[in-house]
Amino acid sequence: MAMVKQTVPCLLVCAQFSQEESLLNWTRERMERFLGPVELESKPFEFNQTSYYNKEMGENLLKRLVVFQDLVDPAKLADIKLLTNQIEQEALSANLSSQERPVNLDPGLLNLGKFMLATTKDQAHRIYLRDGIFAEVTLHYQGTEFVIWPWTYADYRTDHVREFLKHARDLYRIKLKAWQGSQNES
Repeated sequence: MAMVKQTVPCLLVCAQFSQEESLLNWTRERMERFLGPVELESKPFEFNQTSYYNKEMGENLLKRLVVFQDLVDPAKLADIKLLTNQIEQEALSANLSSQERPVNLDPGLLNLGKFMLATTKDQAHRIYLRDGIFAEVTLHYQGTEFVIWPWTYADYRTDHVREFLKHARDLYRIKLKAWQGSQNES
């Protein structure tokens, strides 16, 4: 019989995109209230790999990835996606932009073998978590690189995003080692 092992925490990463960098900062502050401090962030970059969001968010979108300091239980991914959806709604209610959707927040989890994103959209390659939230493995780590799947979003295929996630993975490895040391002391 297989033995159930202790859950290993993951690194929380959230993609933010909007027309306005000020909204990226605003949502970062909101997320930090609930998820703890951001330890690492990418520079904002043009999100121009698709026009899918243009109707509700406008053109000339900026995207940024933020990595939170505290490791999280992977079972919390649905809770975190529901929280980021609430923050998106708060930005809309606060009239911080004239856009139908001022900001989009996509939380994900990174561990040594993969990077996975939470979503509200079902597809054949996604697993239902709960409360209308699904998860997908967006990238997997092989050799020394994050590798794409046929369904990997275009922006996650870019070299600069995968390099940033490799840097985040290096940070995760350090945090994981400290976490494992604390578990051995218990």
